[in-house]
Amino acid sequence: MVTRHRVVIVGGGFAGLTAARTLRKQAVDITLVDRRNFHLFQPLLYQVATGALSAANIAAPLRAILAKQANVRVVLGEAVGLDAAARQLRLADGNVLPYETLIVATGSRHHYFGKDAEWEPLAPGLKTLEDATEIRRRVLLGFEHAETAEDPAARAASMTFVVVGGGPTGVELVGALAEIARRTLRGEYDRIDPAAARIVLVENSARILGQFPDDLAEHARRGLVKLGVEIRTATRVTEIRPNGVTLHHGEQDERIDAGIVLWAAGVRGQAFGKVLADHAGATLDRGGRVQVAPDCTLPGHPEILVLGDLAGMEQDGKPLPGVAQVALQQGVYAAKLIADRLRGRVTPPFRYRDRGNMATIGRGHAIADLGWMHLSGFTAWLIWLFIHIMYIVGFQNRVLVLVQWAWAYLSRNRSARLITGVKDQPGT
Repeated sequence: MVTRHRVVIVGGGFAGLTAARTLRKQAVDITLVDRRNFHLFQPLLYQVATGALSAANIAAPLRAILAKQANVRVVLGEAVGLDAAARQLRLADGNVLPYETLIVATGSRHHYFGKDAEWEPLAPGLKTLEDATEIRRRVLLGFEHAETAEDPAARAASMTFVVVGGGPTGVELVGALAEIARRTLRGEYDRIDPAAARIVLVENSARILGQFPDDLAEHARRGLVKLGVEIRTATRVTEIRPNGVTLHHGEQDERIDAGIVLWAAGVRGQAFGKVLADHAGATLDRGGRVQVAPDCTLPGHPEILVLGDLAGMEQDGKPLPGVAQVALQQGVYAAKLIADRLRGRVTPPFRYRDRGNMATIGRGHAIADLGWMHLSGFTAWLIWLFIHIMYIVGFQNRVLVLVQWAWAYLSRNRSARLITGVKDQPGT
């Protein structure tokens, strides 16, 4: 009996799932391992966090996605160990998966710059569905606590939101929060005016959206200010407390009493990068990313490929950004590399093609850097909408998202404003 080439893929995100699907016609046996049973469309997590979409709209079961692909087996499990010499992957439940090629695409996690234990419980980030529903709970509870608060200072603090990090995630979060406060919740409360909510965006750099051209970043800044967002640039967070934050700008410190603090300031590679360092000699950068060769392989182990947010790779002297487009393109490349190897062909190094960056600011308002053209306003928002719809896995999900977005645009309503997992305080 001839054994076909065995490919084990760790991670069902953009890179891992794309690699598996691109290999559908190859003579390989694929095992896809993930801790979750679903693929998550992370770029729209903030819409779940702010009640615009339901969790099921941006996630699809891996087994359903791959049901018609005969050469794929899906395993629900967590990869915790590796025997690189024997080419075996060890799972948390004790199972061992042999491989000829291993693809590691486990993604990234929040990075609190050495203060994870103290700050993460107080300022949740946005990487998982659980993160999104927790943020939604805290945001909506903030308004509920303000409605019943007798003390004016406590009421104001409950409706003060601080978002740390002025990249696309932070910008999209504050824009959505402003939409909720100024428009969606209008007239729904008896004792408070949600429009009085204070929304603060904190960025350590000199301006927000550092990866965008100056003109688009400035357009986004003006749009957020018009929505009532306070933007603090060249400002860093020095303390996060259960009831607020301390900011440092220049020589001055400022304390802000805030019921809700959200984190969008940094990410680092997932923990499996350490496994590769310990058992396969991988080199990790300061952000926990695995340094890979130009063909996405681990130096000294050509049979191990590292893709997506976990991979540290430079192009033209600059590190590749941790965005979905990089992961998608690397997934396609990894599949081609495997196919070429089976045929005895040489694959040229991976080359990322930047197709542009986009970010939404508010209802019908976005910015788009297409390289050859800069767009802003409603046109950019339509392009943003179309691209995101096209990349959502599953036709049913695309239809549901399109219908919900159309209704939200016409009615200014966010239908998924459900408080789940209620605790005593919005910050606990």
